[in-house]
Amino acid sequence: MALRLYNTLTRTIEPFTPLHPPRVAIYACGPTVWNVAHIGNFRTFLFTDLLRRYLAHTGHDVFMVMNLTDVDDRIIAAAGEARETVAAFTARFASLFFEDRDFLRIIPAHVYPRATEYIEPMVALVTRLLRAGLAYRGEDGSVYFAVRQFASYGRLSRLDTRELKTGARVTRDEYTKEDAQDFALWKAASAADEAVGAAWDAPFGRGRPGWHLECSAMALTELRSRFGVETLDIHAGAVDLIFPHHENEIAQSEGVTGQPFARVWMHGEFLTMSGTKMSKRFGNILTARDLKEGGADPGAIRMLVYSTHYRQPLNFTDEALAAATEGVARLAEFRDRLRETTGATEAAGAPESARALEREFHAALDDDLNAPRALGAVFNMVRAGNRELDSGGWSPGAAAGVLAAFDRVMGVLDVLPAQAALVEETARWIEERIEARRAARAAGDYAAADAIRDEVATHGFELEDTPQGTRWKRGPGQGSGNFL
Repeated sequence: MALRLYNTLTRTIEPFTPLHPPRVAIYACGPTVWNVAHIGNFRTFLFTDLLRRYLAHTGHDVFMVMNLTDVDDRIIAAAGEARETVAAFTARFASLFFEDRDFLRIIPAHVYPRATEYIEPMVALVTRLLRAGLAYRGEDGSVYFAVRQFASYGRLSRLDTRELKTGARVTRDEYTKEDAQDFALWKAASAADEAVGAAWDAPFGRGRPGWHLECSAMALTELRSRFGVETLDIHAGAVDLIFPHHENEIAQSEGVTGQPFARVWMHGEFLTMSGTKMSKRFGNILTARDLKEGGADPGAIRMLVYSTHYRQPLNFTDEALAAATEGVARLAEFRDRLRETTGATEAAGAPESARALEREFHAALDDDLNAPRALGAVFNMVRAGNRELDSGGWSPGAAAGVLAAFDRVMGVLDVLPAQAALVEETARWIEERIEARRAARAAGDYAAADAIRDEVATHGFELEDTPQGTRWKRGPGQGSGNFL
């Protein structure tokens, strides 16, 4: 079955076909760097990480952009209270976001555009909207988007445009459907903006961009400059961005390009604690660094997130995290058993259980990224595999085939516990050095081969040449192998 994804725009699950295969261009709304991102934010970023990994796993050439909002209403207020410029204020929170991203093993996006670095494209976009008659300058000096001039406004959020407040305007970055009206593209500079370095010159007046304008300008700039197109394959974000943020992005972007802004819109549901949406407003914040300092394993956090479908609310509890921690430990134990059985033997075909794992895994993720079902396939395999290992039913070659299939699946889900993931990284590095040594010996460069052996030894491992090939083992007195 080919990949099928739920498209918020059509409210249906549709076959996914890239605009220019095999390339897939994804834009994911990233954090507003005014505070430390909480685990609810990271639930969305983990969902997009799964999407990105699975697309790459199935042969797509993924290009992913995730923005950092480094100027908006909240940032300006917080920077003012801290008596800092927005640049200085947001820099440390951007750095903390990247640290948390790496802790959770989220693959970095190809580009992290920051809003303040794209002011020129934003000014150009507003200029085009003014010329097209889709925007106007208000008496307050700000520039507004005229939503009634964009005929399809509201189709993403299913907004009843008959309820629009004619002639009314909203300057806030965040608002509800009940306040739907002309929104600010460019906000006239205030004394508060100037005080924190959040004001720029423009033909239509000194000011700063509205939040919604920022993503349109950044996405279109990256698409045009890299691929010469103006349509994303996928635009992703949290469900609370559907309105007004993504609705406004569509209006701004398509208003000037005349092209669909994104072919597929994907939205992840909330993470809750005790049934309440995690939010700084509700004071129930749990951050990735809170979990890290509490000893939580990143593989277990990933498993907990993937245990619920991305379009369903996820209730985060200590009990659920404990269960996930036990689950990832079982996966690591199974993988260790496979490695012990395999030794240095190469795969000699995969038994049916390994083939079934990959079939079921692909079927699950092809079905709108059904990660809970994919995890179920993994644990079914672990149960069946442990029975085979207990009975000695797998030869070393068969175990190697299972291990290869297991590792391919883990390359997408990445839910092994941290220590096991490190061990696997170590093993891959040693195997690469063994292959380089083999090539050096085949070329008669024995000095290089000896140098590689010595390099591996400095990290606490020994290479042993046997009739069956080169094996490796820990050197005398070595501990856990945390050497990379």
